[in-house]
Amino acid sequence: MREIFAGTPWWVKWVAVPVIALAVFGGVLLSAIGLLIGLLFKVLVFVALVGGLIYAVRKFMASSS
Repeated sequence: MREIFAGTPWWVKWVAVPVIALAVFGGVLLSAIGLLIGLLFKVLVFVALVGGLIYAVRKFMASSS
């Protein structure tokens, strides 16, 4: 790999190659990030719903006894 980049200018290594990589794999990266954010949102909604359910059940049990 070093031999390939040995004769190239610095901007090829540090600008052109990352831009090409983002152009090729950008959709994959964005979909993976979107999947992670969606999963985190669903986990937070689940935790909030379970917490609300536990709160309601305890409130109901306290008022009935």
